[in-house]
Amino acid sequence: MSIMRSERNAAGFLLIAAALGLILANTGAGRLLLEAKESHLGVPALGLDLSIGHWISDGLLAIFFFIVAVELKHEFTSGSLNSVGKAFVPAFAALGGIAVPAGIFLLFTAGTDVSNGWPIPTATDIAFALGVLAMFGRGLPGRLRIFLLALAVLDDLVAILIIAIFFTSDINWLFIAASVVSIAAFGLLSRRAKKHTSPIVVIGLIVLGLVSVYFVYVSGIHATIAGVALGLVMAGRPGARAAHVLEPYSNGIVLPLFAFSAALVAIPGVGIAQLSPAFWGIVVALPVGKLLGITALGWLGQRLVAGRALPGATKSLAIPDLVTVGMLGGIGFTVSLLMNELAFVGKNEIIDEGTLAVLLGSGISIVGAAVIVSLRARHYRHLKPVKK
Repeated sequence: MSIMRSERNAAGFLLIAAALGLILANTGAGRLLLEAKESHLGVPALGLDLSIGHWISDGLLAIFFFIVAVELKHEFTSGSLNSVGKAFVPAFAALGGIAVPAGIFLLFTAGTDVSNGWPIPTATDIAFALGVLAMFGRGLPGRLRIFLLALAVLDDLVAILIIAIFFTSDINWLFIAASVVSIAAFGLLSRRAKKHTSPIVVIGLIVLGLVSVYFVYVSGIHATIAGVALGLVMAGRPGARAAHVLEPYSNGIVLPLFAFSAALVAIPGVGIAQLSPAFWGIVVALPVGKLLGITALGWLGQRLVAGRALPGATKSLAIPDLVTVGMLGGIGFTVSLLMNELAFVGKNEIIDEGTLAVLLGSGISIVGAAVIVSLRARHYRHLKPVKK
């Protein structure tokens, strides 16, 4: 299982799964795979009738968001975001990494019926970005990774809020109330797990977790929000243990399966000029928007911090290091693919083009980040004194 905990390996599995899905979708097996993805597995007694693709994106992906929420809670309570001084500059950079890509997307799609896809290029895939950093960043100072982690965590928080606010269908308040009760019960039971990790408590947590995901889904809110809520209410130490247990399955099964499913897209047989404005908005906004937004507002945030005494403020990053983080931030991947599916529901052709755009835009960012991270790592390795 240890191989599945590596950030480097997790990024590799994701990339392989997405590439395999895209390749197979455009072979003779593509039609069968797409039909399998769209085939339904229902549970009539619970009023559930989802396609296999939706079981993955609406169900399994809640595990990934649970782990993200546990990390969010840790960073805000005892990690790299537990003070104003630590959070100020990454928050400023994250704001740029959200606003600028969204603005670029809206420039491409202004006056069209696909402008509601603006959240797609605002996301950063924290697992993938850290994986690329681990692959090529030997010798980089630890503060660069901490800055990237803090920025990506804040970015994930905004992505969660966007999903909850903008991608919510008609609300069923009865099920909302039921989900609040079950999530609260989950949180209370997790406090008991701090002292007694008995099989009964563990089974109770699993049952309450599944019930919470069900209630959130049938309430009209995307089921991944249940994963977030469960991660935030769970007691610190049991939450960390649960995330540790689930991490290999998330990295090795859930995320690759989602990447494979989302990338099952037949490349449209149209000319470049016929591609949707959404395609171009995503392709440009992910690598360019993230790079410009994070670098510019990261630099501005550091200048603002320099003029005031903020307790716990971290050491400033050089502009080339901010550029490095900005390029890594353009790897949208998992959350961008999810937002693409949510934004263009009922527009299958646009979803396909958006998926290709996310893969291409993230791919450009991966290549650019690999080059820049390697150069910065070499720079820092050369700065280290030679031992005699």
